[in-house]
Amino acid sequence: MYNAIMYAMQLSIAVYSLFNEKVRRMRKGEREAFSVLREKTDPEAKYIWFHAASLGEFEQGRPLIEQIRKDYPEYRILLTFFSPSGYEVRKNYSGADIITYLPIDTVSNARRFLRTIRPEMAFFIKYEFWYNYLHILRHRGVPVYSVSSIFRPEQIFFKWYGWEYGHVLKCFSRFFVQNEESKQLLGKIGITDVLVVGDTRFDRVLQIKEISQALPIIESFANGAKVFVAGSSWLPDEEIILQYFNNRSDWKIILAPHLIDEEHLSQITNLLGNRRTVRYTQTNEQAAREAEVLIVDCFGLLSSIYKYGDIAYVGGGFGAGIHNLLEAAVWGLPVIFGPNNARFAEAKGLVEAGGGFEIYNYDSFAQTIDSLLADEGFLAQSSEAAKRYVSQQSGATRKVLSNIQL
Repeated sequence: MYNAIMYAMQLSIAVYSLFNEKVRRMRKGEREAFSVLREKTDPEAKYIWFHAASLGEFEQGRPLIEQIRKDYPEYRILLTFFSPSGYEVRKNYSGADIITYLPIDTVSNARRFLRTIRPEMAFFIKYEFWYNYLHILRHRGVPVYSVSSIFRPEQIFFKWYGWEYGHVLKCFSRFFVQNEESKQLLGKIGITDVLVVGDTRFDRVLQIKEISQALPIIESFANGAKVFVAGSSWLPDEEIILQYFNNRSDWKIILAPHLIDEEHLSQITNLLGNRRTVRYTQTNEQAAREAEVLIVDCFGLLSSIYKYGDIAYVGGGFGAGIHNLLEAAVWGLPVIFGPNNARFAEAKGLVEAGGGFEIYNYDSFAQTIDSLLADEGFLAQSSEAAKRYVSQQSGATRKVLSNIQL
């Protein structure tokens, strides 16, 4: 049944690639993967394989990749992606020796792939459970680790009808999970080589903080004022934020929307009314200093922008799910976010620590902001709580490396 699904997926990708540019890039990358491996693989080298579905999973695995590269330079790194949103952004990442798409998980693809690269060990980040790759790795005696994984009762592995597919989990040598619940769930299906180490994303945001960019335009814009940063925002987020802050001229606003197409940027501009607004790519330091609102119409700066803020809002909570809260919290910003956050342990953790605030609508947003602005002590306490939470949750990378055999 599984292999039939894989072949159907392969056919679906071929069909959808005719109409969708993203899928077309993915299909092209998968078909070229074996050529990339033949060209770049050194048959005398020892490879460690890291696989990440997309960009978010890559960021979770990145601290581990870079620590292994630093401590064990005798190994080469192979990095694979399933999604174009990961590969296209990180295809030139200098921390890996070979970067490519992962071919669809058919038996022939898995055999051919592993015959070419012959990894010494493999790391699958968070949610990747490819049946054929994993079974062949186990058959060959290759250690395989699941890193930053998290399990929930509703997943197929823990349903009566999912017992057969659940056997794929027994291909892993060890699980490094984020929480105790995951360990207990795995134990119920007979998987006991499980260590609770936390989430490597905490290590990653601390790394990012250390290498953050200086941003002269953002610095000129802030210029000693109070700054509210809305990161990865969507229209429902922006409607709430701007309804409140359009009446607060004592605060400056940085909006870094998730979508930066002209249609969405025009929607934001219409919400702003007469507030003096500049776009990051179209302004200079002098104009930014005099503006009240700065719209960041490019990518790659948000993690460094947060350091110029006093309070943050992270978008997505009124849609598919919240974006990266930790990038803001690591700078000691109280973080506000919408209600769709149940799948994100850090949201619950920040709320419990006192550094995060969940909102449901405009009224709850206004109440939260009013509370933070009315009491400087409360604002400072929330800021410190957010920073402390990230620091206390770090260290997963070290725990993983101390429990594998290199």
